[in-house]
Amino acid sequence: MVELTGKRALVTGAARGIGAAIAGTLAARGADVAITYERSVERAAEVVRAVEEQGRRGFAIQADSADPAAVRRSVDEAASQLGGLDILVNNAGIARGGPLAEMSLADIDAILAVNIRSVVLASQAAIPHLKEGGRIISIGSCLAERVAFGGVTVYSMSKSALISFTRGLARELGPRGITVNLVHPGPTDTDMNPADGTQADAQRALIALGHYGTADDVAAAVAFLASPAARQITGTGLTVDGGVNA
Repeated sequence: MVELTGKRALVTGAARGIGAAIAGTLAARGADVAITYERSVERAAEVVRAVEEQGRRGFAIQADSADPAAVRRSVDEAASQLGGLDILVNNAGIARGGPLAEMSLADIDAILAVNIRSVVLASQAAIPHLKEGGRIISIGSCLAERVAFGGVTVYSMSKSALISFTRGLARELGPRGITVNLVHPGPTDTDMNPADGTQADAQRALIALGHYGTADDVAAAVAFLASPAARQITGTGLTVDGGVNA
């Protein structure tokens, strides 16, 4: 399938996990792909190589998603290097858990900076580059709509904020033919939430299908929303959680 041939994409926070899978899937569908990473130089280089092995252009931009200037710079640099921008995937995110009463201000600020502010700023920076048919896709969480256990209050709030952001921006950009959507992963086997981790059995018990998802499952949903087949879908979220929120 090459429905994204000629498209140019930026995937934030894509040195590993879900972001790396999204970058590879978009490249396999025909897109040239830039990624951002914070510290994982070698892993970012591996993702770029995977993109190039698909016959597409790929490159990595070092950018801390908690740094507003770096977020804006990375979008402009991606557009410059790719000769334009058609798809922005706001994937960068962090998780800091624990009861609210015990959370530090530093952890709260970090969650808000990366999970909310970077999405707003990257989207704002991308708007001048996007033309009709453009796509903004953010990675949310099944916890945005249903918090099934404790210790994730601030994280869940940060992902819930993306729902109203997506709906509002879809209204703003709809007249220009640009769609704005969310993908809400459930428990997904990554470094951040491994399927054999200490909390895995408790999460698995909530999954209707009984097993963790993979990064490729989430990437497939992103690729669909980026494709022409999703041209009439905007301002909404696609949940890929195995039935956690069923």
